[in-house]
Amino acid sequence: MNNRAITEEFTELSTPLITDAALRLHVPARIAPFGIRPVTSGIKIAGCALPAKHFGSVDVFLEAMISANSGDVLVIDNGGRTDEGCIGDLTVLETRASKLAGIVVWGAHRDTPELKQIGFPVFSYGSCPSGPQRLDPRTEEALDVARFGDFPVTKADVVFADDDGCIFVELKSADQILKTARQIWETERKQADRIKAGRTLRDQLKFAEYLKKRAADPNHTFREHLREIGGAIEE
Repeated sequence: MNNRAITEEFTELSTPLITDAALRLHVPARIAPFGIRPVTSGIKIAGCALPAKHFGSVDVFLEAMISANSGDVLVIDNGGRTDEGCIGDLTVLETRASKLAGIVVWGAHRDTPELKQIGFPVFSYGSCPSGPQRLDPRTEEALDVARFGDFPVTKADVVFADDDGCIFVELKSADQILKTARQIWETERKQADRIKAGRTLRDQLKFAEYLKKRAADPNHTFREHLREIGGAIEE
């Protein structure tokens, strides 16, 4: 599945739908640490991961862009640091010029007014006025693996990010996850329309029937009930 297809499929979807689909399919979905948010609300991105580990200098980002495919998402490992902004307006402009889809940073950014004016998708913990004041030794896997919280991200992963957060899944599972996420989305939209038309969710999900089943069998779960009737509010 290529970046264009991934982006098109994600247009009407969201990260909650991606996580629900992964849960339903029993496929691992790695959620970025709490607090990773877009610089500008309402922006979303999806694409193959382009990892880069930051050591104090932007050269690693520039080098990563040399091998990038159009629509990749630059995934920056800055160790979750919030005491320095590891990217600013020039890096973001260069990323956009390289035809990448966006940037997600396990760390902070700076030049917030300029980034908002540019309008390119950037996700991070927030802003810090100070740039890096260090230059650490570079490791061999700098362009192969980017840690994001407790897990690694490689070029074999896909990134999905929006106002709810950032998620990573394996590229080999992306097509199935997106198809399932769309099925869930379509079901939930129908449920929402019915609620607006006056039919409660309890009625749609045959909640009274579920309570009777649970009374007869305390081990009967709501998720089991939803599977039986084709509901999509969980999983």
